[in-house]
Amino acid sequence: MALAFDEFGRPFIILKEQEQKSRLRGLDAQKANISAGKAVARILRTSLGPKGMDKMLQSPDGDVTITNDGATILEQMDVDNQIAKLVVELSRSQDYEIGDGTTGVVVMAGALLEQAERLLERGIHPIRISEGYEMASRIAVEHLEHIAQKFDFGVTNIEPLVQTCMTTLSSKIVNRCKRSLAEIAVKAVMSVADLERKDVNLDLIKVEGKVGGKLEDTELIYGILVDKDMSHPQMPKQIEDAKIAILTCPFEPPKPKTKHKVDIDTVEKFQTLRQQEQKYFDDMVQKCKDVGATLVICQWGFDDEANHLLLHRNLPAVRWVGGVELELIAIATGGRIVPRFQELTQEKLGKVFCFFFFPRYIN
Repeated sequence: MALAFDEFGRPFIILKEQEQKSRLRGLDAQKANISAGKAVARILRTSLGPKGMDKMLQSPDGDVTITNDGATILEQMDVDNQIAKLVVELSRSQDYEIGDGTTGVVVMAGALLEQAERLLERGIHPIRISEGYEMASRIAVEHLEHIAQKFDFGVTNIEPLVQTCMTTLSSKIVNRCKRSLAEIAVKAVMSVADLERKDVNLDLIKVEGKVGGKLEDTELIYGILVDKDMSHPQMPKQIEDAKIAILTCPFEPPKPKTKHKVDIDTVEKFQTLRQQEQKYFDDMVQKCKDVGATLVICQWGFDDEANHLLLHRNLPAVRWVGGVELELIAIATGGRIVPRFQELTQEKLGKVFCFFFFPRYIN
């Protein structure tokens, strides 16, 4: 340990292990950064292509993942080097923007770094190497545009898209069902795509997995998948021409925002409180019936009293539906999300041709 002073005369301590460390500069620092990037690319190189091998990853919790997807491998890697983290971010950006090619982009970056290292050893400045790579990129893009073949596709002609999608599934574990899965993926995208604007809102596509079954059981549902049961088992599982009230307010009496205490010392007071709660539930159910709702979908839950009253009034209901699912239901049915019962009107009801719950989805 040594004591030193800065330019203002303030003392600071230099630890002995810090004295032994040296700062890399110039070509040595550049080679160290390149080595970190090449190390990440070397890990993914064996997973590239149709003959690429899968990797078994074990998390600190003991969970085992088997995959050859570059984004998944890098996501579960513990990377400390800052340059290696840049390569990991490159793979994440590729996965976010394109959805494929996460392994290839890292392997290509590693190959470019390897060639750049040779050029640095020959004395070429890094800026010149960067400019050369940019020029080569422009030439490669121009050549790709020259040799590319355009094909027509549409809602009635999806075969070119299916063939393209099958090539991306060839190196995945699901390649034995790549034809059916490719058709499902293309049909799902075409159903929500805006072909005029060339835009696809992937948030409108939901992938739901269930334990058990086979890959061949995968199917495409043109509707909203709701992984919930009816609030009461005796409620109907199928409703034709349903008019849906989409609620984000709880189906229960309002609770004071401050601390409160209710003293009940007689049977009459208890009966009065019970009658008041029943009247409140009855008013809420009657409000839904008056506007013509035949189904209630609520973001929050409701107690057994309200549930029994809904069954008695022949008003099916679903509770504890997530906010994202409520938004999708509102978009698909043309309804409006209602935050308060007082704002519920007939114009805000969603309309669907058929609603049934055995396969657990809204058509």
